[in-house]
Amino acid sequence: MSGASKQSKTKLGLNLPSDPRWVNLTEKSLEEILTDHAYCEQKATTSGITLIQSYPAYERLVEEVSPVVTEEWGHFRMVVAELKRRGLKLGGQRKDHYVAGLLKFQRGGGSMDDRLLEKLLTFALIEARSCERFRLLSLHLEDEELRKFYHHFMVSEAGHYKMFIGLAKHYCGEERAMARWQEYLTFEAEMLSQMEPDGTRMH
Repeated sequence: MSGASKQSKTKLGLNLPSDPRWVNLTEKSLEEILTDHAYCEQKATTSGITLIQSYPAYERLVEEVSPVVTEEWGHFRMVVAELKRRGLKLGGQRKDHYVAGLLKFQRGGGSMDDRLLEKLLTFALIEARSCERFRLLSLHLEDEELRKFYHHFMVSEAGHYKMFIGLAKHYCGEERAMARWQEYLTFEAEMLSQMEPDGTRMH
């Protein structure tokens, strides 16, 4: 039986909650997890800009994603500042195997709207998983200041997740978007169940 079958869904609708050992592991590698978090925010910024450049005629998308781009870059700066405050260094960027797995799951080809659906659902899932992990950090880290730090990010990511799902429904139809979303959730749970918890990675 897979991990996805054994576990109940999270509050965000994810099919597999994160391994509870993950938070404990992050506390042993704060410099690495903060570095990885910083690059996650940087990549979210870049992805948002690319999405707008690819779909400039999609007015609602441009209006809703534009402020998120600004917010994500602000988050990158916040994490870098937190590293500096703690006397830690921003390390090098490493390949994100979690995101790489989601990208492989995307369907290629099709119309612009077909490709848009895949992008929006991928972004929504990354934001949902990030939100779930930020919540764990905000609840279970021993460092009180870091708990407050990650509570802020948790609230923000929840809003981004809802925005991307809303855009997917708007441009691709609710029934179609939600049917594909369930496929993403199933795949993500199976993928995550095969990955060992890594305290140096946000995903």
